[in-house]
Amino acid sequence: MKNPMLEVVSLLLEKLLLISNLKFFSSSSPGEDKSNFYEIHSFKRGDVLEVPRTHLTHYGIYLGDNRVAHLMPDILLALTDDQGLTQKVVSNKRLILGVIGKVASIRVDTVEDFSYGGDILVNHLDEALQKKALVNEEVARRAEKLLGVTSYSLLWNNCEHFVTYCRYGIRISPQADKFCENVKIIIRDQRSVLASAVLGLASIVYLGMASYTTLPAIFIPFFLWMAG
Repeated sequence: MKNPMLEVVSLLLEKLLLISNLKFFSSSSPGEDKSNFYEIHSFKRGDVLEVPRTHLTHYGIYLGDNRVAHLMPDILLALTDDQGLTQKVVSNKRLILGVIGKVASIRVDTVEDFSYGGDILVNHLDEALQKKALVNEEVARRAEKLLGVTSYSLLWNNCEHFVTYCRYGIRISPQADKFCENVKIIIRDQRSVLASAVLGLASIVYLGMASYTTLPAIFIPFFLWMAG
């Protein structure tokens, strides 16, 4: 008979390995052909610029004159109206806190600040999504009309939703869809119910009976069971 605790440990290690090896937010394939990358002199107003990174891909709309409109989470927007501060390049700390706080802006930065040293793909989404793009000038005008503070949602309103609306007239995000599919894989594994139940009981034993330990110990396994 298998040891339940060893099963739980095995499951947790399995999930950690799954998460560490999957690029949840990347719609680009590993080893992207460098011939697909472009230099700034080849950009046209209304082009979709794409910067593949390790765990995500960032998107923007080229407006011409070395300017890119892109949606960026930024917690500073919730703390000050000083444009002298908010227009500075968004740091990683500002970005992460902006994601948590669900506050962002559609802003204009130079190509260099937008790409942050990364290589740039141009209109790669046209091929990936197999959708007919609007006229470039219309794409750029749509982007310019949306400039300003906006809400942020990893699943419903991210940089990819912004560019697909401007480019194709519909808000979609293959990166968000990919993330949801990977979450479903974890939820549908019924061993997740056992793992969450055991961890919940362990927290009760360690921390004692309290609402903040007992309720999660009951409801998390229940919802995982029902979702599976």
